[in-house]
Amino acid sequence: MTDKSNMRQVIIDSPKQILEGFNLAKNIKIDANFKNVVVCGVGGSALPVNVLNTIAKTSIPVFSHRDYGLPSLAGADSLITCISYSGNTEETISALEAAIEKDLKIVGLASGGKLEQICRQKNIPFVKIPSGIQPRCATGYIFSALAKILSNIGVADNLSDEISNSAKELEKTSPLLEKQGKKLAKKLFRKIPVIYASNNFKAVSRIWKIKLNENSKVPAFHNYFPELNHNEMVGYTKIQNSKFKIQNFIVMILRDKADHPRILKRMKLTALLLKKSGIKTEFIDIKDGSVLFKVFSALLLGDWTSYYLALLNKIDPTPVKMVEDFKNLMEK
Repeated sequence: MTDKSNMRQVIIDSPKQILEGFNLAKNIKIDANFKNVVVCGVGGSALPVNVLNTIAKTSIPVFSHRDYGLPSLAGADSLITCISYSGNTEETISALEAAIEKDLKIVGLASGGKLEQICRQKNIPFVKIPSGIQPRCATGYIFSALAKILSNIGVADNLSDEISNSAKELEKTSPLLEKQGKKLAKKLFRKIPVIYASNNFKAVSRIWKIKLNENSKVPAFHNYFPELNHNEMVGYTKIQNSKFKIQNFIVMILRDKADHPRILKRMKLTALLLKKSGIKTEFIDIKDGSVLFKVFSALLLGDWTSYYLALLNKIDPTPVKMVEDFKNLMEK
């Protein structure tokens, strides 16, 4: 069996995460007047920040910091949120230690590890999320916990009803998305996927790319409209007598009918021009509903697509051996 770790069940269970994560953070309360939120995390633990900025309206900026230490904008008026699914990510631990040294307000999110230990020792507010899955599969937990924290400190609306309704709807929709993902995987087989979306959904296109990288173990790329029309599309120019086969690429365009009319026109014209260069283009219409449902249904489709592409590639979708090998080399 290729799916040795049963990722299929993880994907089936994923709609429940957004409600569970929200409840896990319900008691996190921090009394302070913040001017910004700095979310420190990398890899799968950082993905929910982009999702949050797509869905939630906040009264202060929420920044993503994917590096060691802290950015220059982090100060006494900042809430430092340190997220590491494993709890042992060295970049995030570095940020946590820097925030402690500067005596800043901190919140931690992890399934355990060193991050939990430090937070418990220092009496730092902490949200413990369930363990046992890959960080890239925990987006729902982390997103909704983060949304609840921001709601609790008064800088974001309470998404409780929307999260509850979307969780139920996602569970109903998942079987249909699984069938759709299985069909899309066949179209991606032995191709290099490029995922495009509007600026509104660029976080979704990025996560699709990452799931294809980590689940399917294939190179994949992403970009967004209108920016890609000013540069990237020229890269598909059909070069005569070249060994570089641009036809190996397939462009998947995530399209929301509520996107700006000019963006929808750009998508259509881009597909037309790519077709003239011999590039296969596939439109994927995002499901109707609230922004939260649109985002998470599109992410769920990306999960199913990348899962079935892994099976077509006869590879287990769960392990990320190259990442683990790299971490081991870094420790030497």
